Amino acid sequence: MKKLILAILPFFFFAAAFAQMENPVKWTYTAKKIKGDVYELHMTAMLEPKWHIYSQDIKGDGPVPTSFAFDKNPLVKPDGKVAEMGKLEKEFDKNFGMTLKYYGNKVDFVQRVKLKAAVTTMAKGKITYMVCNDKKCLPPRDILFAIRIDPKS
Repeated sequence: MKKLILAILPFFFFAAAFAQMENPVKWTYTAKKIKGDVYELHMTAMLEPKWHIYSQDIKGDGPVPTSFAFDKNPLVKPDGKVAEMGKLEKEFDKNFGMTLKYYGNKVDFVQRVKLKAAVTTMAKGKITYMVCNDKKCLPPRDILFAIRIDPKS
C-alpha cells in the first residue's frame, strides 16, 4: 500500500501544478520620471497569442473589467485615472450579449503620480483582471504589485 501511495503521489502534485500553470499574462512594472516630481507608473500586460484582456471600461453583466486599487502612501499622490495604451479592439460578443473592449498582445496601463518628497518609496496595490481566448475564459485574478519610485534614477 505504501508503494502504491508513493507511486500515485507525484501525479497529484503534477496535476495540481498543471492546473495552476495556465496564466497567459505576464506583468511588468516600472516607474518613469516625467519631470520634477511627476512620474508615470507603468503596469504592462504581455499576453500569449490569441488571448485578450479586458479594458477598464466594461459596463453591465459582462466579463470582469481590468481594475487597479492602489494602497495609500502619504508620499505618492495619484494624478488622474489609469490610462490604457495599446491597440483597443471593440467587438460584439454573443456569449456576453454586448460589445466588449479588450486588448491582445500587449497593453500598458499608466498611472501618473506626484511624489511629495524626494525620497525612494514604493507604490503598491492590486490588479484585478480577466482574460479570454476564442474557446474559453479564465476566472478573474487578483495580483499584487509593487513599483519602486526612486527620485535619484
